Amino acid sequence: MLRAAGASGHGLAARNYALVQLMLQAGIRVGELATLRIADVTINDRSGSLRIREGKGLKAREVPLNATARRAIRAYLDGRPSVAKAEPLFLSNREGAMPVRSIQAVIASVVRRARVQRVPVSAHTLRHTFALGYLRDNPGKLVELASLLGHESLDTTAVYTRPSTDDLAADLERSHLNVDG
Repeated sequence: MLRAAGASGHGLAARNYALVQLMLQAGIRVGELATLRIADVTINDRSGSLRIREGKGLKAREVPLNATARRAIRAYLDGRPSVAKAEPLFLSNREGAMPVRSIQAVIASVVRRARVQRVPVSAHTLRHTFALGYLRDNPGKLVELASLLGHESLDTTAVYTRPSTDDLAADLERSHLNVDG
Protein backbone atom coordinates (compact mmCIF):
# COMPACT_ATOMS: atom_id res chain seq x y z
CA MET A 1 0.00 0.00 0.00
CA LEU A 2 2.77 2.42 0.88
CA ARG A 3 4.47 1.81 -2.46
CA ALA A 4 1.17 2.41 -4.28
CA ALA A 5 0.53 5.60 -2.28
CA GLY A 6 4.03 6.85 -3.08
CA ALA A 7 3.45 6.18 -6.77
CA SER A 8 0.23 8.22 -6.97
CA GLY A 9 -0.04 10.44 -10.02
CA HIS A 10 -0.93 14.09 -10.54
CA GLY A 11 1.63 15.30 -7.99
CA LEU A 12 -0.20 13.56 -5.14
CA ALA A 13 2.44 10.95 -4.26
CA ALA A 14 3.94 12.77 -1.25
CA ARG A 15 0.50 13.71 0.10
CA ASN A 16 -0.95 10.22 -0.26
CA TYR A 17 2.16 8.57 1.15
CA ALA A 18 2.13 10.91 4.19
CA LEU A 19 -1.60 10.34 4.67
CA VAL A 20 -1.25 6.53 4.71
CA GLN A 21 1.89 6.63 6.87
CA LEU A 22 0.24 8.92 9.40
CA MET A 23 -2.74 6.63 9.74
CA LEU A 24 -0.52 3.55 10.07
CA GLN A 25 2.04 5.11 12.41
CA ALA A 26 -0.22 7.20 14.66
CA GLY A 27 -3.54 5.34 14.52
CA ILE A 28 -5.67 8.47 14.32
CA ARG A 29 -9.26 8.42 13.15
CA VAL A 30 -10.05 9.54 9.60
CA GLY A 31 -12.17 12.39 10.98
CA GLU A 32 -9.26 13.56 13.12
CA LEU A 33 -6.96 13.45 10.11
CA ALA A 34 -9.39 15.58 8.09
CA THR A 35 -9.38 18.38 10.69
CA LEU A 36 -5.61 18.61 11.20
CA ARG A 37 -3.97 21.96 10.54
CA ILE A 38 -0.28 22.53 9.97
CA ALA A 39 -0.19 24.25 13.38
CA ASP A 40 -1.27 20.93 14.96
CA VAL A 41 1.95 19.26 13.82
CA THR A 42 5.23 19.56 15.72
CA ILE A 43 8.26 18.00 14.09
CA ASN A 44 11.74 18.11 15.57
CA ASP A 45 14.82 16.05 14.71
CA ARG A 46 14.19 13.41 17.36
CA SER A 47 10.55 13.88 18.26
CA GLY A 48 7.23 15.06 17.01
CA SER A 49 3.55 15.08 17.81
CA LEU A 50 0.08 15.80 16.56
CA ARG A 51 -2.41 17.83 18.52
CA ILE A 52 -5.86 16.38 18.00
CA ARG A 53 -8.07 19.35 18.83
CA GLU A 54 -11.43 17.59 18.70
CA GLY A 55 -11.28 13.82 18.78
CA LYS A 56 -14.29 11.62 19.39
CA GLY A 57 -16.42 13.12 22.13
CA LEU A 58 -14.70 16.46 21.44
CA LYS A 59 -11.71 15.33 23.51
CA ALA A 60 -8.29 16.84 22.77
CA ARG A 61 -5.07 14.82 22.99
CA GLU A 62 -1.44 14.75 21.91
CA VAL A 63 -0.27 11.85 19.74
CA PRO A 64 3.48 11.28 19.42
CA LEU A 65 4.94 10.79 15.95
CA ASN A 66 7.67 8.27 15.23
CA ALA A 67 10.53 8.93 12.82
CA THR A 68 8.71 7.26 9.90
CA ALA A 69 5.65 9.50 10.25
CA ARG A 70 7.81 12.60 10.77
CA ARG A 71 9.81 11.93 7.59
CA ALA A 72 6.65 11.39 5.52
CA ILE A 73 4.99 14.57 6.78
CA ARG A 74 8.18 16.61 6.35
CA ALA A 75 8.61 15.37 2.74
CA TYR A 76 4.99 16.26 1.99
CA LEU A 77 5.22 19.73 3.53
CA ASP A 78 8.57 20.43 1.84
CA GLY A 79 6.85 19.95 -1.52
CA ARG A 80 3.93 22.25 -0.76
CA PRO A 81 4.06 25.78 -2.12
CA SER A 82 2.51 27.27 1.01
CA VAL A 83 2.64 25.99 4.57
CA ALA A 84 0.92 28.67 6.64
CA LYS A 85 0.16 27.40 10.15
CA ALA A 86 -3.60 27.89 9.80
CA GLU A 87 -3.83 25.83 6.58
CA PRO A 88 -5.17 22.28 6.58
CA LEU A 89 -2.44 19.65 6.77
CA PHE A 90 -3.92 17.61 3.93
CA LEU A 91 -5.25 19.53 0.97
CA SER A 92 -7.75 18.31 -1.60
CA ASN A 93 -7.31 19.00 -5.30
CA ARG A 94 -9.35 22.15 -4.75
CA GLU A 95 -6.83 23.50 -2.21
CA GLY A 96 -9.21 23.21 0.74
CA ALA A 97 -9.08 20.66 3.55
CA MET A 98 -9.59 17.07 2.42
CA PRO A 99 -13.02 15.93 3.58
CA VAL A 100 -13.39 12.51 5.25
CA ARG A 101 -14.96 11.03 2.11
CA SER A 102 -11.99 12.15 0.00
CA ILE A 103 -9.53 10.58 2.45
CA GLN A 104 -11.53 7.36 2.36
CA ALA A 105 -11.50 7.51 -1.46
CA VAL A 106 -7.70 7.96 -1.47
CA ILE A 107 -7.31 4.90 0.78
CA ALA A 108 -9.67 2.86 -1.46
CA SER A 109 -7.74 3.95 -4.56
CA VAL A 110 -4.39 3.04 -2.99
CA VAL A 111 -5.77 -0.36 -1.95
CA ARG A 112 -6.96 -1.02 -5.53
CA ARG A 113 -3.63 0.03 -7.04
CA ALA A 114 -1.73 -2.10 -4.49
CA ARG A 115 -3.99 -5.03 -5.43
CA VAL A 116 -4.74 -5.81 -1.80
CA GLN A 117 -7.45 -8.44 -1.99
CA ARG A 118 -6.86 -10.89 0.85
CA VAL A 119 -8.53 -8.64 3.42
CA PRO A 120 -10.82 -5.64 3.02
CA VAL A 121 -8.86 -2.46 3.82
CA SER A 122 -10.34 0.88 4.83
CA ALA A 123 -9.14 3.94 6.72
CA HIS A 124 -10.29 2.26 9.93
CA THR A 125 -8.28 -0.86 9.04
CA LEU A 126 -5.13 1.30 9.16
CA ARG A 127 -6.06 2.43 12.68
CA HIS A 128 -6.66 -1.20 13.65
CA THR A 129 -3.29 -2.20 12.15
CA PHE A 130 -1.60 0.48 14.25
CA ALA A 131 -3.28 -0.79 17.42
CA LEU A 132 -2.38 -4.43 16.78
CA GLY A 133 1.22 -3.51 15.97
CA TYR A 134 1.49 -1.41 19.12
CA LEU A 135 0.23 -4.26 21.30
CA ARG A 136 2.53 -6.76 19.56
CA ASP A 137 5.53 -4.52 20.24
CA ASN A 138 4.33 -3.43 23.71
CA PRO A 139 2.51 -6.39 25.30
CA GLY A 140 0.18 -5.49 28.13
CA LYS A 141 0.25 -1.72 27.52
CA LEU A 142 -3.49 -1.41 27.04
CA VAL A 143 -3.79 1.83 29.06
CA GLU A 144 -1.11 3.46 26.93
CA LEU A 145 -2.79 2.29 23.72
CA ALA A 146 -6.13 3.64 24.94
CA SER A 147 -4.48 7.03 25.46
CA LEU A 148 -2.93 7.00 21.98
CA LEU A 149 -6.23 6.01 20.34
CA GLY A 150 -8.28 8.51 22.35
CA HIS A 151 -10.43 5.86 24.02
CA GLU A 152 -12.10 6.74 27.29
CA SER A 153 -12.87 3.13 28.17
CA LEU A 154 -10.40 0.25 28.27
CA ASP A 155 -13.28 -1.97 27.13
CA THR A 156 -13.17 -0.16 23.79
CA THR A 157 -9.42 -0.70 23.50
CA ALA A 158 -9.68 -4.35 24.59
CA VAL A 159 -11.29 -5.13 21.21
CA TYR A 160 -7.76 -5.02 19.77
CA THR A 161 -6.59 -7.80 22.12
CA ARG A 162 -9.01 -10.39 20.73
CA PRO A 163 -7.11 -13.00 18.74
CA SER A 164 -8.06 -13.73 15.15
CA THR A 165 -8.92 -17.23 13.96
CA ASP A 166 -5.52 -17.35 12.21
CA ASP A 167 -3.76 -16.37 15.47
CA LEU A 168 -5.61 -19.09 17.38
CA ALA A 169 -4.79 -21.71 14.76
CA ALA A 170 -1.10 -20.74 14.77
CA ASP A 171 -1.02 -20.90 18.59
CA LEU A 172 -2.53 -24.38 18.52
CA GLU A 173 0.00 -25.56 15.93
CA ARG A 174 2.87 -24.33 18.11
CA SER A 175 1.52 -25.63 21.40
CA HIS A 176 0.54 -29.21 20.50
CA LEU A 177 2.72 -32.02 19.40
CA ASN A 178 1.89 -33.31 15.97
CA VAL A 179 1.92 -37.05 16.56
CA ASP A 180 0.66 -39.40 13.89
CA GLY A 181 -1.11 -42.19 15.27
